[in-house]
Amino acid sequence: MLQAIDWWILLGTLVSIAVYGVYKTRGKNSAESYAQTNHQTPWWTIGISVMATQASAITFLSTPGQAFADGMGFVQFYFGLPLAMMVIAFLFVPLFYKQKVQTAYEFLEKRFDRRMRLFTALLFLIQRGLAAGITLYAPAIILSAALGWPLKPLIWGIGLLVIFYTVSGGTQAVNVTQKQQMGVIFMGMGLAFGYIWHLLPEGIGWDQALLVADQNDKLTTIDFSLDPNNRYTFWSGITGGFFLALSYFGTDQSQVQRYISGKNIKESQWGLFFNALLKIPMQLFILFCGVMVYVFFQFTPQPINFNPEVIKTVENSYYRDSLEQINVPYLVLQEKKKELYLTSLVDQTADLTHQTVEINHINDSMAHLEEKIVDWSRQIDPKTETNDKDFVFLHFILTYLPHGLIGLLIAVMLAAAMSSSAAELNALGTTTAVDWVETQVKEPLNEEKKVWVNKFSTAVWGLLAISFASWGSLFDNLIQLVNIIGSIFYGNILGIFLLAMLTKNIRGRAVFWAALATQIMVIYVYQAAWMSYLWLNLLGCILVISGSFALQWLYKLTNNLK
Repeated sequence: MLQAIDWWILLGTLVSIAVYGVYKTRGKNSAESYAQTNHQTPWWTIGISVMATQASAITFLSTPGQAFADGMGFVQFYFGLPLAMMVIAFLFVPLFYKQKVQTAYEFLEKRFDRRMRLFTALLFLIQRGLAAGITLYAPAIILSAALGWPLKPLIWGIGLLVIFYTVSGGTQAVNVTQKQQMGVIFMGMGLAFGYIWHLLPEGIGWDQALLVADQNDKLTTIDFSLDPNNRYTFWSGITGGFFLALSYFGTDQSQVQRYISGKNIKESQWGLFFNALLKIPMQLFILFCGVMVYVFFQFTPQPINFNPEVIKTVENSYYRDSLEQINVPYLVLQEKKKELYLTSLVDQTADLTHQTVEINHINDSMAHLEEKIVDWSRQIDPKTETNDKDFVFLHFILTYLPHGLIGLLIAVMLAAAMSSSAAELNALGTTTAVDWVETQVKEPLNEEKKVWVNKFSTAVWGLLAISFASWGSLFDNLIQLVNIIGSIFYGNILGIFLLAMLTKNIRGRAVFWAALATQIMVIYVYQAAWMSYLWLNLLGCILVISGSFALQWLYKLTNNLK
């Protein structure tokens, strides 16, 4: 459990970030300074802010666990991101600056009509509004289970703190606090990585650790296979990853608002280039932390399941005695594997091939015992989350790191949750105020009223996100849910933007009806389970583009016949 020093570091870090954001953004009374910082954001702040917006708490909770279970291959998911950043920098950014827009959807009115602007903004508000609640809930449920903290007060505490500085300072508050948050994140992860090395047994250095990781197939980073059953390959990353990154960074206001606040086009482009260069190395480092945690647990006993709720569920059932009995052979297998490693790593003449076969046999036996615990947990309570990847890194932090560093690493998780949540609420408030309220009022609002509407909208979305997160237990598999929500809408929105940027003859009426029909069809396809939700992005983009061309041709043909 946390001690006094952990609490001081945890609370001091989070409160100081919020107070700093309010202090640095005091006096921002104009609508432009609130929404776009008067275009004074330097490129390196843009780069950090773009990266921080995407890097939610789940990145630092789940990614090490992903590497612990499956190795480094997950990084291939990001291989398409640098290419997407290039396209956005040279295509999207100049157009947004040329049109002098506050939101991405304002550009659609200038290219098509107001109806298209309102419709696309509404799609964004629906999907990002739901996702904002999940961004708060997902880390809260994990921290609540691991730390024993009450869930709803944790959600409200994080949410209200985010609302406080986001409403106070707008886009600049998000940008300046994200710099501090990323600083805390990098420092915390760096210290955690160093301490992992410190905890490895004497005589286990860099070469030995890499050998252990390699023997367990944790270092394979690139897979060029064409097997469709492999989720993460070079080809899926460079194609699917590109498509998803283009959708998210190019059309989602939570990201667009980060880079259109730059001093000029060049500053915004360099901010995106910065993200393109650092994103993959950052993910590699986080994954490698997970691999080193795996190496650590080859020499230190690990729990049979890292999710404390699973163990608690089984302990409080008629399987209690069976759990105690199954833990004995599990510990024996771990000790046998440890001895194999220590013997072979000291004896340079050991037969590594034979050792690898033995280790694989031990791993299979351990996996069989782990699956028994999962089966028992599902029999007792089918709703129990049995996937323990998200709890691996948190278990390591709470069990093996010194107090003080524990508080800092918990602050890392919460700072990441605050960072992504603040960007989402800021984008939701700005989109509501600029795209919906200001376009519907009869008389133009003065600067004071524009800022008030933006602040009020941000606060309302924040409270809605907290409320949705408080009901999160009504839903299963929340991390997947946020990807499903995005996939239902992103393809359609991306197709609309591509039509606006790359065509000249397609008109708003054709795009509106094609987009409306596309959204209905995508939702139907998802409900009918005709394909994996990831393919909905591609489906939506193709449908809206082809539908718009078809309708435009039909309108033209009808007019000619008249």
